[in-house]
Amino acid sequence: MIRTTSLAALAIVLAVPVAQAQQQRTAGQQQGSAGQQRTAGQQRGGGQQGTAGQAAVNDSLFAAAAAAGGLTEVEISQIGVQRATDPELKQFSQRMIDEHTRMNQELMTLAAQKQVALPRTLDPRAQFCAQSLAGLSGEEFDRCYAKAQLVAHLDSVETFEAEAQRGMDADMRALASKSLPHIKEHLNMIKPIAMRFDKDKSSSERTER
Repeated sequence: MIRTTSLAALAIVLAVPVAQAQQQRTAGQQQGSAGQQRTAGQQRGGGQQGTAGQAAVNDSLFAAAAAAGGLTEVEISQIGVQRATDPELKQFSQRMIDEHTRMNQELMTLAAQKQVALPRTLDPRAQFCAQSLAGLSGEEFDRCYAKAQLVAHLDSVETFEAEAQRGMDADMRALASKSLPHIKEHLNMIKPIAMRFDKDKSSSERTER
C-alpha cells in the first residue's frame, strides 16, 4: 500500500507540468487573435506556424517551462545515478545528466540573448519529487524512478513539439526543433524500462495473492 501511494504521488507531482503546458497553450491561443496579423506576416516570411487554425504559443512561457523541466531532469537523474540498482537505469541516468545539461545550457544562452528570464532553481513540486525519490531504495526506487522519468519525458515531448510547430520566435522554434529528436529518443529509451517494472510489479502482486 505504501509503495502504491508513493508511486501515485510521484506521478501526480510530475504530471503538474502537463497542466502548465496546457496553460501555456491557452495563453498562446488568447494572444493568437490579437497577434493574428503578426503571425500571418511571419508565415509569409517563411515562419513555421503550424497548420491553419492553430494558434501560436508563447515563446517566453515555453522557455520557462523547458528550463524548469530541464532542471528537474538533471536533479532526478543525479539521484538515479546514485540510487538505481538496475544497470539500464544507471546508464540512462548518466546520459540524461549529460544531454539535458547541454540542452539546458543552450536554452540559457538563447534566453539571455532574447532577454527572457528563466528559473534557476527547482520549484517546490520538483523539490518534493526529488525528496520523495531520495527516500526510496532498491527495486521500489527503480520502479518509481522509471515511472517519474517516463512522465517527465512525455511532458517534455508535448512541450517541445508545441514550440517547434507553433512558436513565434524563429530562434526558439529552431532550438525546440533541434532538441525534440533527442527528447523523443529519451522517451523511447525509458518507456520499455518503465513497462518492465510495471509488469514485474503486477506479477509479484499476483504471486502474493
